Amino acid sequence: MLTRTACRRKVAAQPRPPHPKTLFWPAFAALFGIAFASAGTASAADTAPDHMRVCSSTTSLAFDACLASVKDEFSLATAICLNIGDEDEREKCQKDADQARHDGNSACRDQKSARRDVCGLLGEGRYDPDFDPEFFTDPFSNINPYFPLAAGNQSRFVGGGEVNTIEVLDHTKSIEGVTCAVVHDQVLVDDIVTEDTDDWFAQANDGDIWYCGEETKEYETFDGDNPVVPELVNTDGSFKAGRGGDKAGIAFLAAPETGRAYRQEFSLSNAEDIAQIVSTTYRYGDDADLDELVPADLANLLCDGDCVVVYEFTPLSPGDAERKYYAPHIGVFLEVDLTAEAISQLVECNYDPRCAQLPPPPAPTH
Repeated sequence: MLTRTACRRKVAAQPRPPHPKTLFWPAFAALFGIAFASAGTASAADTAPDHMRVCSSTTSLAFDACLASVKDEFSLATAICLNIGDEDEREKCQKDADQARHDGNSACRDQKSARRDVCGLLGEGRYDPDFDPEFFTDPFSNINPYFPLAAGNQSRFVGGGEVNTIEVLDHTKSIEGVTCAVVHDQVLVDDIVTEDTDDWFAQANDGDIWYCGEETKEYETFDGDNPVVPELVNTDGSFKAGRGGDKAGIAFLAAPETGRAYRQEFSLSNAEDIAQIVSTTYRYGDDADLDELVPADLANLLCDGDCVVVYEFTPLSPGDAERKYYAPHIGVFLEVDLTAEAISQLVECNYDPRCAQLPPPPAPTH
């Protein structure tokens, strides 16, 4: 998506080893002086009687599925190990399989805990958004100034050893009858493609931008290949509203309110990003916490007390989180990875006069 896929770091369907950090929602609320609140209609979640506890039941079932997946992966890994002739290699293979099972079960437990926190944040209602074509612009028309989607818009981000190029294509895609813009997002490392994604966004009549899905592909290169050609290694994180239970979410609200939280996507055990508005009046120098790692010259150019800061996380990778900074008529201009303490900043664009004034990224340190 325009909010870069490289920084969001989609997770695989199978459980991941947990990150050493763990999110603690009350501490986050205290830090920013906000109260967690569900997104109401923006979250597109149905209300449900407390005794139904749909979110908690979903959490329990997803946990069962996670454990079953770990068990299946372990059985398959053990079968592979049995077919290794060298005894030392076979023993190492089995030890690796044992460790992977241990890590996988631990990750399942961490994800369960994180999903419970999400239930506390968003409520127990089922997630069943009213994704009806009558609520969306057709033909596609972009009216949200914080998420520019005009065909031909191009931008370039640099940071963390990556270059990320984004282009709004002159294409549309029909998803469940809703007309979606197609955004091509490509990540390069040392001029070699490592990630290539088409993101699909819809513009609601009320101004909300909906995230309808993505087709993402990750690539690696391997020593000895001649010529060096990136090889497709996975498509984890791909989803499409209406397919296999996947549902659309909100990419950006028409009227952001501090503290409001909502789902950006809903593809169980595959794509479950959550967002919460941290500030709608950001200006560099007003809040030391939000200024952390933010290039002052970039923020001063784009923000005059009207920038929006969004905190994003996923229960699939507990402990990983980031902040994204949005300016009117520019869109996202900075992403701060709170775990790695790294940034990716906008350095080029072609759809606003301020694009010509964007400062260069800081020189890499060695």
